[in-house]
Amino acid sequence: MSDTFHFLGEPLLQFGHGQTAEDPHDGLALFGPAEPRLQLPDNIVIGTKDGIKLWAEWCETLNSPAACIDIGRHRAWPPFPGFEVAFGTKWPSPIRGYTLDDTSVINASYKTDRFDRAFSVANLYMEPLDRLSKLDTRPALAVCVVPDEIYDNCRPNSSLALKERSDSGRSKADTLFFKQVIEDRNIGQVRLFDDDPLVMDKLEEVAEFEAARGLSPDFRRQLKARMMAHELPVQIIKESTLRITTPVRNGEPGTNPLSDRLWNFSTAVFYKCGAKPWKTPWAREGVCYVGLAYKLTEDGRNACCAAQMFLDSGDGVVFVGEFGPWYSSKNGEFHLPPDKAERLLRGTIETYQQEDGRPLKEIFLHARSGINMEEYEGFQRACPPNVKLVAIRVRQDRGGLRLYRYDEHPNVAKRGQHPVQRGVFWQRSDRHGLLFTNGFKPRIATYDGFEVPVPLAITIQHGDAEIIQVAKDILGLTKLNYNTCQLGEGQPITVKYSDRVGEILLANPGLSSDKWKHNFKYYA
Repeated sequence: MSDTFHFLGEPLLQFGHGQTAEDPHDGLALFGPAEPRLQLPDNIVIGTKDGIKLWAEWCETLNSPAACIDIGRHRAWPPFPGFEVAFGTKWPSPIRGYTLDDTSVINASYKTDRFDRAFSVANLYMEPLDRLSKLDTRPALAVCVVPDEIYDNCRPNSSLALKERSDSGRSKADTLFFKQVIEDRNIGQVRLFDDDPLVMDKLEEVAEFEAARGLSPDFRRQLKARMMAHELPVQIIKESTLRITTPVRNGEPGTNPLSDRLWNFSTAVFYKCGAKPWKTPWAREGVCYVGLAYKLTEDGRNACCAAQMFLDSGDGVVFVGEFGPWYSSKNGEFHLPPDKAERLLRGTIETYQQEDGRPLKEIFLHARSGINMEEYEGFQRACPPNVKLVAIRVRQDRGGLRLYRYDEHPNVAKRGQHPVQRGVFWQRSDRHGLLFTNGFKPRIATYDGFEVPVPLAITIQHGDAEIIQVAKDILGLTKLNYNTCQLGEGQPITVKYSDRVGEILLANPGLSSDKWKHNFKYYA
């Protein structure tokens, strides 16, 4: 067929009293959340002395309105009406604040070894959790306020100048010794002189060395993964985000306005406290969307896999699969053997039945790598009878074609320089098309990107479905990220968070399968 262009429009969201709106800011301010709460559950806060103080001020600010002084900026950065107006209840102060020693936290974040940095800082934030059993009620959320040094230093690619380091680091000889001890232990070999006092002293360091390297060198990922063992979702926020300067409060150019910070933070914590701020009125009952998540281990030999299922209600379910050699360097894609594909989807469906229980009618699989026929047959074996299964490859088309909006600029050389509108779908065949999830947005009267909009290449690889309906569903799924308050994002939640889920799974590979949480709020 010849190329056909469609404008799908901006999907609606459902808010309080069954009312709908395009933009979460509008819907929450006018109608309140889709799942109102008379009172939010308890939360705790962990941070340094400065962090705890900033958090107390932030809690007061959350319950107050905020807006840019320049009303011309209100369209792009809508005023925040106050937490109670937007969500129907006041934001509660924490029931307990746990103050960490500033010097200990900062020194830990400046250790020479990147694994030691993340492990040591995470240990400090984990320590207060042992005292949770003494509280009358169990909190539903832990807010971790971190100094900016942690954000700067405790990520996988962070590096420190020699003069900044708080320790001298391990010698090469010690590092080689530690690795050899661990390797010998893993293959069951008994080392000589293990009862030597000098060796015994080293073995204590070996245990810490092994523990640190068994976790992610990224503090954020590691903390979220380790908190799951305590059944506690986490909201991590930098001290600088909570620090409200006059330019930030006024929303002056060059700042991230206070109103925007409050909107984004509010939707995230409301969701993590167990309620959804909005739902999807366009979703069809019995239809679910499953995003396949993969992430390579640091040595590149194996990958973890997981499935994230999103339902018509907006609920997210995560099922953790297995580690294995799922990545092919030859074609740069991840693929599961048929039996592993069957197990992954079967486990996901069983988890869904436990969480929701309604009959399924259709399952749409979304994957960046695509799904080959052997995988698809494995997935099919996991499907209940009469459930339709469709496999779709969804990935950004960075090296492909671009569209520009036609205009009548008097200077011919300047025509066609504006991006197309978000929601344009370029159908190239019955099973393939390009969806522009980024572009001009009438609600904010501008394009809020920095590059020529990159479309999503959507391909129906297996199964039968209407490509227009598939594109509409994917556009709707760009509005289901509760971790931020935006009109819509560039990728659907099924694909956008596949990396995030995989990263957190790798952050704590030693966590037993019964401790991994199925609710998506633990990964957001």
